[in-house]
Amino acid sequence: MDTKQLQLIAEQNRKRLVEVVYAAKAGHIGGDLSCLNVMTALYFHVMNGLNPKDPKAPLRDRFILSKGHCVESLYVTLEAKGYLKPEVLDTLGQFGSILSGHPTIEVPGIEVNSGALGHGLSIGVGMAIAAKMDQQPWRTYVMMGDGEQGEGSIYEAAMAANRYHLDNLVAIIDRNHLQISGNTEDVMPIDNIHDRWTAFGWDVILMNGDSMDDIIRTFDNIDYNNGKPHLLVSDTTKGKGVSFMEGIAKWHHGVLNAEQCEAAVAEIQQRIDALKS
Repeated sequence: MDTKQLQLIAEQNRKRLVEVVYAAKAGHIGGDLSCLNVMTALYFHVMNGLNPKDPKAPLRDRFILSKGHCVESLYVTLEAKGYLKPEVLDTLGQFGSILSGHPTIEVPGIEVNSGALGHGLSIGVGMAIAAKMDQQPWRTYVMMGDGEQGEGSIYEAAMAANRYHLDNLVAIIDRNHLQISGNTEDVMPIDNIHDRWTAFGWDVILMNGDSMDDIIRTFDNIDYNNGKPHLLVSDTTKGKGVSFMEGIAKWHHGVLNAEQCEAAVAEIQQRIDALKS
């Protein structure tokens, strides 16, 4: 699948995301939008062994959404990949739906319950160790938030990943610079991400998470045999793809009104039409 096809899927997922969050009247749409490009690349280009008809296929690559409050981005990706039927996704926010505000294993394609920030990487380390112990080829990918980097358990997991030479583990930080209480550098500064994780023994790579070209190039050039766990610092824009949301902290968790939803969908549809032409 080439970059243009991946961009089209990402935009279609972005449109669907806006629609379902609007219908549910709840969702962490800003962070959903910032990580959606990477999520699309993972499920449609990077990860191997995925089979919607057999969600627990033994040799599948594993994905953990540690920033679980952005589960809506995962739901639309799973729908696009065939794990969720549209009529199921349409129940988001309704009483009795299997779709919660954080990932749960009731949903086909979701590996673990997550969203208590700071825990996803530890689980990913355990999975990567298991693959090494069983001499299995599958890999583990963990998506974290940048505000999440204030959680101490992340650094315990970072040390363990280095200790056990987990080159089958890829962590991604969605570096959109904004968290619920404002700019990350005002809340808990993390601009030394590269030096910090390098000191922990990780293979640290900077990536433009707003560019599908750079996302694919970065993933395609990971050295999975270098004896080091990998960290991709994905520089992104909060609310990416909806102009009135981009870089605005209030859209960390925001509810669109009808006019805003219509404007966002129209903006995204223009890009979809251009990619199809």
